[in-house]
Amino acid sequence: MKKEEAMQELADLRKKLNQYNYDYHVLDNPQVSDYEYDQTLKRLLDIEAEFPDLVTSDSPSQRVGGAPLEGFQKVEHRVPMLSLGNAFNEEDLRSFDKRVRNGLETEDYSYICELKIDGLAVSLRYENGEFVQGATRGDGATGEDITQNLRTIRSIPLRIDLEEAIEVRGEAFMPQKSFAALNAQKEENGEAPFANPRNAAAGSLRQLDPKIAASRNLDVFLYGSGQWETNDLDSHSGLLDYLEQQGFKTNKERRRCETIEEVLAYVEEWSAKRADLSYEIDGIVIKVDKREQQDELGFTARTPRWAIAYKFPAEEVTTKLYDIELNVGRTGVITPTALLEPVRVAGTTVQRATLHNEDLIREKDIRIGDTVVIKKAGDIIPEVVRVVTDARTGDEQEFHMPANCPECGSETVRLEDEVALRCINPSCPAQLVEGLIHFVSRNAMNIDGLGEKVIMQLYKAELVHTIDDLYKLQRDKLLELERMGEKSADNLLQSIEASKENSLERLLFGLGIRFVGSKAAKTLAQAFDTIDRLQQATVEELVAIDEIGEKMADSIYQHFQEDKVIQLIEELKTVGVNMTYRGIKPQEVTADSVFTGKTIVLTGKMEALSRPQAKEKIEALGGIVTGSVSKKTDLLIAGEDAGSKYDKAEKLGIEIWDEARLIEALQE
Repeated sequence: MKKEEAMQELADLRKKLNQYNYDYHVLDNPQVSDYEYDQTLKRLLDIEAEFPDLVTSDSPSQRVGGAPLEGFQKVEHRVPMLSLGNAFNEEDLRSFDKRVRNGLETEDYSYICELKIDGLAVSLRYENGEFVQGATRGDGATGEDITQNLRTIRSIPLRIDLEEAIEVRGEAFMPQKSFAALNAQKEENGEAPFANPRNAAAGSLRQLDPKIAASRNLDVFLYGSGQWETNDLDSHSGLLDYLEQQGFKTNKERRRCETIEEVLAYVEEWSAKRADLSYEIDGIVIKVDKREQQDELGFTARTPRWAIAYKFPAEEVTTKLYDIELNVGRTGVITPTALLEPVRVAGTTVQRATLHNEDLIREKDIRIGDTVVIKKAGDIIPEVVRVVTDARTGDEQEFHMPANCPECGSETVRLEDEVALRCINPSCPAQLVEGLIHFVSRNAMNIDGLGEKVIMQLYKAELVHTIDDLYKLQRDKLLELERMGEKSADNLLQSIEASKENSLERLLFGLGIRFVGSKAAKTLAQAFDTIDRLQQATVEELVAIDEIGEKMADSIYQHFQEDKVIQLIEELKTVGVNMTYRGIKPQEVTADSVFTGKTIVLTGKMEALSRPQAKEKIEALGGIVTGSVSKKTDLLIAGEDAGSKYDKAEKLGIEIWDEARLIEALQE
């Protein structure tokens, strides 16, 4: 086959396959058999294998998932992805309607009501008709670039017939059928199942290997737009119709309502019918339909005044509480958990529910053997709502928190102003294990291969008791562990060794200082630069730092006075763990550099710097790092194996640097 013939046939095959995908995944109306689809796709793959230079980013072959990512790049939303205010009952919805009426000073307005899909909010950007970037909502201002994973969702078009740059927004979700199949597979593999479809969807889209996302059979509904300069549609319902015309999948169950009474009827209808859907919903979104009236109503600091989310009441079910289990956390807090007869609630089987503390047990008079009503708070965490006292037989037993720690037998205490019962024995096995698990976690030292099961193995084999023991592990001892092969042992030791180079804030968070989260740990690291200086800080010096209150300052000060902490830090220094801050300090950011004000894209594999490190340094020097190449890109920095971004930059005449040039500029 000649190249020209291949180009023409590929164009025809892509057109066919895109139409097949649209019919099946958007319209839910397949027009060809699975066999015919598979044969058409096979022909496409065969030709692309023969002519790899003809593979395009919008080819159906690209939906299977590319190479694993090193990590997710941050994406600043050009238009913030704001959250909505909540309504929980009819009174809340009527109050919302009253505010709208007063804000518009007219009764000539209508609403558009949509099902609130229980998934992960995403933003999709198209340039010259091509899907170029997909991002999570994140904190509303900044999300994560998950383009490769979103490409695997077959209801998302990779190309549309629109040249202008647009952003469309919606909810990625996992259909119940896909969720059931995924959990069945996890249980067969001996893995913990996902709690609900929302967690499963979010977890799938945050996989660094896109092939995993591709295997999860996710879906999406689009419900709005972000940046779209020429969008002159005058209503939200008109926008949804237009998105549908462009090949985007929108939810068909939307309804235009002229009055709040019609809105309430819609809410009541779907409260009853939600269980009949093939996907999870957790409420109804109500928006003023006309764009002009939306603009007139405007926004509060955090939410639009023209929209609200009605949240379904948490589903309540009745079951038997047959025992109460106690767990000791890394800070010594002893938490009671209700063990329940299995029961279905909010789409999942529940066997445990939180009881929080002894005061709550006393307040609700919860006894072992009680019939209890449980619900999922926010449809996520199961909790005991109340006891069905009429069902008591007299055999129920009152529960009392123990005088001694269930793990180590030490006397328990209740600290002043706290409801929690604690074990204050620093050598308590449960605290040690939980502390180790926290130390190696992603936001702390981020040691790959050291999950909860491996930590438990190491502890039971008496290979680790304290944090510094992790850095003294020996290969021959690791190989004695069950399911620990040579490659796993080598990878684990390499990951432990690499963690020694982490910046100080990761170590501080990993130490598990009470009240100190990852953000406060970075603030402390930036302020004191070294752990020695932080150890010497007074409470007054700590309080003087923005975001560090008296309670946190006192906790930090007391932590570093403990002999075991002082000894631990000395041991970590001995094994070579970094004790200094290696990030960029706020005062070091300059407004005058070669990067200032420029839009920069990083691509390919870097040698001297990781891409996240390069991004941090560039942004500290005033640059704006984005994930995709466009006409607005000023500079492309290309490492090894730079692919389509390099080609596109060349085509657009964008300046291109190699890594050596980047290093030179950073040093200047």
